[in-house]
Amino acid sequence: MLDIATLDPAEPLALLQACPMHRATPLETREFEGRSLLIKDETQRMGLGAFKALGGIYAVAKLIEAELGRALDPKGFADPVVQEVAKAMTFVCASAGNHGLSVAVGATHFGAKARIYLSEAVPEHFAKQLRAKGAEVVREGEHYEASVEAAIADAERTGAIHLADGSWPGYTEPPRLVMEGYTVMAEEMRAEFEASGRWPTHVYLQAGVGGLAAGIAHAIRARWSVQPKIIVVEPEAAQCLSASHEAGKIVTVQGPVSNMGRLDCKTPSMLALDILGSHADQWSAISDKEAEKAVYRAAEMGFSTTPSGAAGLAVALQEDAPLPLVILSEVGVPPA
Repeated sequence: MLDIATLDPAEPLALLQACPMHRATPLETREFEGRSLLIKDETQRMGLGAFKALGGIYAVAKLIEAELGRALDPKGFADPVVQEVAKAMTFVCASAGNHGLSVAVGATHFGAKARIYLSEAVPEHFAKQLRAKGAEVVREGEHYEASVEAAIADAERTGAIHLADGSWPGYTEPPRLVMEGYTVMAEEMRAEFEASGRWPTHVYLQAGVGGLAAGIAHAIRARWSVQPKIIVVEPEAAQCLSASHEAGKIVTVQGPVSNMGRLDCKTPSMLALDILGSHADQWSAISDKEAEKAVYRAAEMGFSTTPSGAAGLAVALQEDAPLPLVILSEVGVPPA
């Protein structure tokens, strides 16, 4: 089990608060069908449209620190020494869209390079966004797992730094940093709940490889004074976390392509599985149709999101929790 002290929201908060793009995202209350919902709206996080902005940017900064041999001054990112070190570094990763965008923004901010592998299933608008942020985009494979394999091979061949958001035996530190960045969301919510005294009874966390769900679940169990029930939500087509939890080991599942593209991952993160195995209370799965319906429900409440972003909401709307909390994890897809 990951030591609870190794995911500390104070670390990413200190770095991110010096970033001009950083703002705490809103925690909204909506009345829907006769009951209240708490909604953490990540659709405008740092201007990148998704919670992933917290993880990749922070992890890039910490890995540059490691290469530099000292801590970055949050107020001195333009330090020429830092820029000189960073420009010799290349970060490579696979992405279903948002993680790659975060890594690309972090890399270019410091003057480093980014090379992002996308499978053929990733919509082209993500590729266009990545190129606009200065990243090199490589299409590889029919599905996410194939693009991961390609990114690993690239790092081994070129010496680039592999910055994945999933983990496996022998590869844990970069994804640990990514998850540490995600704990900022839980800390922002904790501060609001402490002030209001209005704590959620249930928290619904959508999961692909599991980084978001694990980072937030970890922070909830470590730092929230009132503990909710934690529900992990996966696509029916990609229940890799729940299957692995039941098997007691990492399992790669089979299934069709899901419309929840950022959650359509067939192999879980080892660290995320470890954390969620201890902290989750319930595992739920939803169909593509249920996720699509939740997008329309979110729109009725004034939010633009996607089936991936609305997955937690889909289960929350099916259950009768007294005060559920959901995270809208990404903004709606722009028109082609």
